[in-house]
Amino acid sequence: MAVRAPPAARGTYRHGDLRRALIEAGIALARAGGPDAVVLREATRRAGVVPNAAYRHFASRLDLLQAVRAAALARVADAMESELAKLRRGRRPADFARASLRAVGTGYLRFAAAESGLFRTAFVAPGPLSAAALPAAAGPGGLNPFELLGAALDRMVEAGVLARARRADAEYIAWSAVHGLAMLVIDGPLRGLGPAARRRLGRRLLDMVENGL
Repeated sequence: MAVRAPPAARGTYRHGDLRRALIEAGIALARAGGPDAVVLREATRRAGVVPNAAYRHFASRLDLLQAVRAAALARVADAMESELAKLRRGRRPADFARASLRAVGTGYLRFAAAESGLFRTAFVAPGPLSAAALPAAAGPGGLNPFELLGAALDRMVEAGVLARARRADAEYIAWSAVHGLAMLVIDGPLRGLGPAARRRLGRRLLDMVENGL
């Protein structure tokens, strides 16, 4: 009599942690193919469960995409915080404030170049994050990328580098410029630039943003 082999143990997720396994699968899909690659059925296949099991955690593909976007934003924030952590704290407040603004911009651009799929998912996918998903978009320091930029600009005002009258909406001006370059490099006519040329162009753009504010 033939003996049927027992089913293979699922090592993809721990009991009760299917939601996290689905998000991690979604992150892997986004990393490889951007927001369009985040498909609920494929995420469940990678997590090792039947599609219906996912609906206990995500009612639709959009719900999963929201969670993956939040995770991607948290990774952008982490990259920005990593650049901020390199700054020397003993410098003059004005110099430190300027360096902080450059650090958040540098981290943003470096993440876009290194993780273009996650970057597209974080910023190009349609619609705003839900209130429930937004807290997961923060980096280790508790701030999301937009808040990190705002904190750097506030630091410039406090140091006397940026006039208080010019502080309003400065996030949108700085963000638009840096994000525009990131998209030109990863999806536009500048995508053929080598790493050295990207860094040089990024430094010039950050000079322009700092001086233009």
